[in-house]
Amino acid sequence: MADTLASLADSFKNMGVARAYGTAVNLGGEEIVPVALVSFGFGGGTESEDGASGGGGGGFVVPLGIYRTVNGRPAFRPNTIVALVCLVPLVSVAGAALRKAIWVARK
Repeated sequence: MADTLASLADSFKNMGVARAYGTAVNLGGEEIVPVALVSFGFGGGTESEDGASGGGGGGFVVPLGIYRTVNGRPAFRPNTIVALVCLVPLVSVAGAALRKAIWVARK
C-alpha cells in the first residue's frame, strides 16, 4: 500500500500549475493560454482484521477562461457561462439570507 501511495505522489507531483494553465495555443495568429480550476484527491485505507484494503480518487476541472494578447499585453477573458454557474450558489444563499432577514423583521 505504501508503494502505491508513493507512486501516486510521484505521478501527481507537478499537477497544480501545469494543469491550471494549459499549453499556449496559436489561434488565428494570436497566442492564447487556457486557464482552469483543477482539483483532485485520493484516499485509501486498510482493515487489519480481514486484510482488506481499498481506495479511490476523483477530481474535476472547471474552464475559467483564457489569457490572450491585447495591444501587446496579456489580458484575461473569463468564461462567462462558468462565471454565471459559479454565481448560482452565492445568489441562492443571499436570497435565503434576505428571506430570513425579512421574516425576522416582520416578527
